[in-house]
Amino acid sequence: MPPCDWARSDLMVAYHDQEWGLASHDDRHLFEMLILEGAQAGLSWETILKRREGYRAAFDNFDVKLVADYGPERKLELMQDTGIIRNRAKIESTVLNARAFLRIQEQFGSFDAFLWGMFGGKPKVNSLTSMSDLPAKTEESDRLSKELLKRGFKFVGSTICYSYMQAVGVINDHLVTCHRFEEVQR
Repeated sequence: MPPCDWARSDLMVAYHDQEWGLASHDDRHLFEMLILEGAQAGLSWETILKRREGYRAAFDNFDVKLVADYGPERKLELMQDTGIIRNRAKIESTVLNARAFLRIQEQFGSFDAFLWGMFGGKPKVNSLTSMSDLPAKTEESDRLSKELLKRGFKFVGSTICYSYMQAVGVINDHLVTCHRFEEVQR
């Protein structure tokens, strides 16, 4: 069976086949994906995936404690880093989001507990037959967006949150005809 329709290039197929939709419970990965999804705003996901290693290098492999401590000088350095999207608002949001992420970890024990606790602890499985059935946002992504915004996060609108939820496996939006639909449920 073929992958989902959106996975067309080798890079996108590899991401689709190895990562997208798998339930993630690792806080470092959850932070990375939250930052990358926010960085993608206005751009293609493939653009971000091409720069993923650049992001990992620039943001200390998404060590949330290190990123939370970035000051003005480090942010200026990041504005010169060609390995990432050099958007001042997105760089600033990464630092703010790291700080908010740490507050959630402190309150809930982990970001994983916070995120998965909002959704009953298990993935929602959609049974989509066509990419045209795929929503841009849902009530669940609206709820996550509002909660994150309330806690000081930036670049976490409902559409970004829906993509995030798909990426980290809170939602299984693989098409039922996709070879990964059943695999990610195991």
